[in-house]
Amino acid sequence: MRKPAAAALTALALLAAACGGTDGGTAATGGTFTFALPADPGALDPAMGVLSVTNTVLSLAYDPLVHYSAAGKIVPGLAETWQVKPDSVTFTLRKGATCSDGAPLTASDVAASVNHIADPATKSPVYGVFVPVGMQAKADDAAGTVTLSMPEPFSFILESARSILVVCGKGVKDRSLLARGTSGSGPYRLAEAVPSDHYTFEVRKDYAWGPAGATAKDLPDKVVLKVVPNEQTAANLLVSGSLNGAALFGPDRARLEADPRIGKKVVASGNGQFFYHQGDDRPAHDPAVRKALTQAVDLKELAGIASSGTGRPATALTLEPRACPGDTVTGHVPAYDAAAATAALDAAGWRPGGDGIRVKDGKRLTLRLMYATTRGAGVQAAAEYLGAAWRKAWVEVKLNGGIDAKVSESLNSTQDWDVAWVPIGVTLPSQLVGFLSGPGAPKGANFAHLSNKRYESLVAKAGLVPSAEGCPSWQESESALFENADLIPVVENTVLQASKGATYEMQASLFVPTSIRLTEGG
Repeated sequence: MRKPAAAALTALALLAAACGGTDGGTAATGGTFTFALPADPGALDPAMGVLSVTNTVLSLAYDPLVHYSAAGKIVPGLAETWQVKPDSVTFTLRKGATCSDGAPLTASDVAASVNHIADPATKSPVYGVFVPVGMQAKADDAAGTVTLSMPEPFSFILESARSILVVCGKGVKDRSLLARGTSGSGPYRLAEAVPSDHYTFEVRKDYAWGPAGATAKDLPDKVVLKVVPNEQTAANLLVSGSLNGAALFGPDRARLEADPRIGKKVVASGNGQFFYHQGDDRPAHDPAVRKALTQAVDLKELAGIASSGTGRPATALTLEPRACPGDTVTGHVPAYDAAAATAALDAAGWRPGGDGIRVKDGKRLTLRLMYATTRGAGVQAAAEYLGAAWRKAWVEVKLNGGIDAKVSESLNSTQDWDVAWVPIGVTLPSQLVGFLSGPGAPKGANFAHLSNKRYESLVAKAGLVPSAEGCPSWQESESALFENADLIPVVENTVLQASKGATYEMQASLFVPTSIRLTEGG
């Protein structure tokens, strides 16, 4: 069974779960809604779209089989009804849905979307994340049904369908059309793509199969997504009215939060945490060293630094809307105690050498701390704080910041790191199993070479029963990782969803496109 590509995890850092909307005035009809993207989305094929900015763009043009409601419940999408078994789910599609080229949506389209991602030749980075490893789809066009099946029972077989964006029409047979175009059943179609500048979508007036019966009637005629990498620029454009919406993480959000002319909502946007490399030749292979290094850090202070004071306490690996709600963090992470950390490193055989750096068997205790410089000033400051905390314990720390591509290469290929700040933003615990267990990189997705037998046993048990029944085991499995200091949850980041002259909602970095409205006096 093929494992997902390890490189995908770096991109998972941007799959931030953000559920929320913005406030405004009286709804207006027609017009153009303009939103800021922090980066260019790249190729627009849903099978390759693992970056959050890519999926933000795709969400305007593609529908999933089911949606999440604001309360986190599964509700109909392209599927009207479904029948769930332990190892399969059969969806009955709604009638009348069409693709952007006018072709009717078929069960075969849905099956092709799933099977294309699961095909080893595709090398899709979302296989094992959005589409579970081993999933296959079978269509019955006459009955209007499609069945997603697994080799064995799988907890989240229904919930996984929320993340699968269905390709239909001409794009099914010619995926090359999707590099700079769209071929979906969503309420918008891509009309113009100017990479690194803007992407213009036009509404489909015939769209009438949105969640809860939503139609295109009240939607803006156009949506323009402008590439604005600088947050200060995005904030200025929003205040001036040149933008209707933007998501802000950094210091510029404070002035928008204080501006009464701006619609605003603060929502979750992904976890901040760090992993220890547990390869046989790494100092963090020893659990005593991992726990000591964790005790040397004031995680509460680190959380404030990493999030620039805008974060929330981390309570789980997955984010809202959670399939398994609850706190898996509190009481399970080694507590801050600098003196205990020093004593534990001494006991593990790492003693200060002549220059003050700890040494064991002639080898210096050196940590190469890797992080992405593209994640903002908070992450840079967090890396510097971690370095300072460990240096106080006589550990040599080398900061190794780089762009996402460099971090991805280090995780997947060169393995040139000892500690990595790798945010995660997923809503299903099953989406992380391949990254937290199994073959280590580069042979598998387990980039940190984790080997937590308790975690593996618990997820194996949880995965074989329905999601609600398995939740206690899923939650216990996360806590097992924290207790063993395999990865250290630090903070749940937040983002300001800001608007002016419009309202909109987003879930897990995806637009709820039928929620977009221009407003008068907003």
